[in-house]
Amino acid sequence: MIEQLTLWFQQYQSVFAWGGLFSAITFVLSLLILPWLLSRIPVDYFRHHQPESSWAMLLTPRNMLRNILGLPVLLAGISMLILPGQGLITILLGLAIMKFPGKFALERWVVNRRGVLPAVNWLRKKAGASALNL
Repeated sequence: MIEQLTLWFQQYQSVFAWGGLFSAITFVLSLLILPWLLSRIPVDYFRHHQPESSWAMLLTPRNMLRNILGLPVLLAGISMLILPGQGLITILLGLAIMKFPGKFALERWVVNRRGVLPAVNWLRKKAGASALNL
């Protein structure tokens, strides 16, 4: 059994190496980019929101581009839940970039998780922005 496990790890050694490299890169990038991105969120974002209209809005070129750009950020945040990095904050940023029905409710749920809002506001303060108002 141990021999099979050792053989399996040897076969997939490059996958583990690339996964570790991806983890290290996303961790460093999140530390460098997140404060700036979070400072771009309007202070009253969670107070004044317009409900998303319909699923047809996904087909506009602008929203398609936003979703294509936001999806990798969202996936990186999900991976950071088990890898080093600021997972919930990165998920929040990925959601902020994207545009789809129900997005606001999902963002509000993420920001209301324990410790997320204080971390977001701490990073915003480091970037010179005011705290978010819920």
